Amino acid sequence: MEHFLDFEKPIAELQARVAELRETADDGPVDIDKEVRRLERKSEDMLRETYASLTPWQKTQVARHPNRPHLKDYIAGFVADFMPLAGDRAFADDQAIIGGFGRISGHRVMVIGHEKGDDTQSRLKHNFGMAKPEGYRKAIRLMKLADRFGLPVVTLVDTPGAFPGIQAEERAQAEAIARSTEACLNLKVPNITAIVGEGGSGGAIALSTANTVLMFEHAIYSVISPEGCASILWRTADKAADAAEAMRIAAKELKKLGVVDRIVAEPVGGAHRRPDEAIDSLGKALGEELVKLVKLDADTVRQRRRAKFLDMGK
Repeated sequence: MEHFLDFEKPIAELQARVAELRETADDGPVDIDKEVRRLERKSEDMLRETYASLTPWQKTQVARHPNRPHLKDYIAGFVADFMPLAGDRAFADDQAIIGGFGRISGHRVMVIGHEKGDDTQSRLKHNFGMAKPEGYRKAIRLMKLADRFGLPVVTLVDTPGAFPGIQAEERAQAEAIARSTEACLNLKVPNITAIVGEGGSGGAIALSTANTVLMFEHAIYSVISPEGCASILWRTADKAADAAEAMRIAAKELKKLGVVDRIVAEPVGGAHRRPDEAIDSLGKALGEELVKLVKLDADTVRQRRRAKFLDMGK
């Protein structure tokens, strides 16, 4: 069953009407194909118009849609010969971050990303994509391994933020995030990030300090969630929509600010409606960016990456 968001109610009502008419057509001799086609066209037009003018808060809802593709879907879609690697060699294997060797458009790479899970059991297993310190230390280990073998690093970011539990704080969550960010900056090989859903707080930046940052059209990327920002500024999460607007969390705004380098278009109605099409688009975009970066020598790769982040905000 298709999951409709709050602002999609008019579209949901139209599609429900189409379904009712189809049932009527099955039960009797009346030809209602013409009316069905008219309503389907109207539904498609309404969907296109709605998604052409989404507010930042509506984009937040789309970015969090449970049916958006997840890391495992992207790996299955465009990463060939994927070989997963586990553990941080210090404490545990955090399932919120998955990584391993693979090939994208023929290029050997190290793929690292957040996995949220797609049902209750898998979401609990992957902790809803919220990594603990051992997850970031696993990412650091894999980045260093990629550096040693001269393999570009590709990261896929989709997290509400790092896990805020007391155990994570006891194991130095902030230090692990900082070290992961440092590892990204110190790589001698190219690294590319794609913000595919939520890019939340330090949990996202720990994997996205990259030469090239791609972002899906309806993804979000911010220092804090809109609800968290609203709770701090207005003492209520009810102002989340205002916070989303003020923080400039949408792809177009972030592209203007130089925070992201390229926006990857989504199918009409979001990646959750046509996941295969979205996965294919991202795979092609990553392949194109890899072609540009693999030609550069190690010093150039590092200098350009550092300069890019130092120039932000000037």
